[in-house]
Amino acid sequence: MTAPASRRLTRDTQHKVIAGVCAGLARRLGLSRNGLRLAFVVSCVLPGPQFIAYVALWVVMPRDDRR
Repeated sequence: MTAPASRRLTRDTQHKVIAGVCAGLARRLGLSRNGLRLAFVVSCVLPGPQFIAYVALWVVMPRDDRR
């Protein structure tokens, strides 16, 4: 049994800027796409593996096949 498309964690290919990771996470969590993107960019000034996490999610998250 699979979860409905809105409940699955997938990269949003319709509203993507780079890979659709932030848009997919925002859709899954019910947040604003631009708000999550802004939070990611702001978090990049803090020490931590933000870019590595983004690339890992880019590889792991399946593409959204809705068009």
